[in-house]
Amino acid sequence: MPIPPDLIDLLRKTSSVAVLTGAGVSAESDVPTFRDAQTGLWARYSPQELATPEAFRRDPGLVWEWYARRRELITKARPNPAHLALVEMEKRVADFTLITQNVDGLHRRAGSRNVLELHGDILRTKCSRENRFVETWEDTGEVPPRCPGCDAFLRPDVVWFGEDLPAEALCAAWRAAESCQVFFSIGTSTLVEPAASLPFLALQNGATVVEINPQETPLTSKAAFVFHGLAGAILPELVEAIRV
Repeated sequence: MPIPPDLIDLLRKTSSVAVLTGAGVSAESDVPTFRDAQTGLWARYSPQELATPEAFRRDPGLVWEWYARRRELITKARPNPAHLALVEMEKRVADFTLITQNVDGLHRRAGSRNVLELHGDILRTKCSRENRFVETWEDTGEVPPRCPGCDAFLRPDVVWFGEDLPAEALCAAWRAAESCQVFFSIGTSTLVEPAASLPFLALQNGATVVEINPQETPLTSKAAFVFHGLAGAILPELVEAIRV
């Protein structure tokens, strides 16, 4: 897909870029969605039985095993060309912020550095009481395992239904959207709040907004540049164009 010359020129000159990525980027790495992973034994459970604080209090072992299943699937995934292109873009922009709704950690695994994970990282573990990250713990066979500091159950570092997004990451995302010169919305439906408001905030503050998504979204008619297609095909071409 041809990259418009005025977008190439803009990206060569800009010093500030913010990027929002959604499930579409992960899908290109064959990362299963929440629903995709609900197969076999797990097909009979609703999200409220697997991904809420109430579910964890009611049956922490069930929830831990469900996320262990999802982690197993996600660890097999690898960063795709879209992830790698964003790493290259970050190297070329002085002020670059990558905001993601995905929990698979693939942006960091690809090499992106300034990443704001609005919904957490499923491969990290934290204490359910102290909310601090825990990297190692004694394997006693108990499910879930216990925090070595306070003996509370450990849980995955993801935002469950009914929980607030991490305040620090969300505030940083707002600041990036308000101050950037160019904002990319990639592989996201622009429907899930509060992330859906970020590109519109960027628009209100004078940024040029670029959308990359196979389908139209509520943002499409507002974006200055729209690419209907896969991020893994479009982003490498765009990065190559600004490199020349």
